[in-house]
Amino acid sequence: MLKLTNAGRRGKLLTEKTLYRGPIFDLVQRHITTPDQITVQRDVILHQPAVAILALTADQQVVVNSEYRAGVDQESIALPAGLINPNEAVLTAAKRELSEETGYVAAKLQELTTVTSSEGFTDERVTLVLATIDAKHRVATHFDADEFVNSQLVPFADLITLIQKGTVQSAQTVAAVSYYLAFCQAAH
Repeated sequence: MLKLTNAGRRGKLLTEKTLYRGPIFDLVQRHITTPDQITVQRDVILHQPAVAILALTADQQVVVNSEYRAGVDQESIALPAGLINPNEAVLTAAKRELSEETGYVAAKLQELTTVTSSEGFTDERVTLVLATIDAKHRVATHFDADEFVNSQLVPFADLITLIQKGTVQSAQTVAAVSYYLAFCQAAH
């Protein structure tokens, strides 16, 4: 098994200055001494933790969302996802976000893993969650004031194809599907 002896070593934070404070993330400038004793200055985005939900029906349909995303300035296809509220448990957040965005109600939830997207400049962590849903059991959606999400059920195989073609580029979607295929599919 691969063993990285230095994995997990932390740097020493010398100073931190807040450059921007926002509702979802803060931008800070840090002076750090790295574990290799190099002093560096880095701008870091401190981001609220989030969840992404791979919601499957018994017949292998998956919920996907299409939503405009400002960061890439386009409609993006991705799994339902959202921020974890302060003091909220991961699975509680996953159930809430799935219901709010799609109207689907999770019957069973299981944490898969947590991923980071770009460790060089953000501490954002997204916990990937597997949910079992009944396609016939839906409730009203409750979008945030600044969002509009189109949700639909698609065959899981079609989502895999969209990932292979590069149509779906969402890192958390690619990671959740890959994790499921590698570690969970045989159990379902």
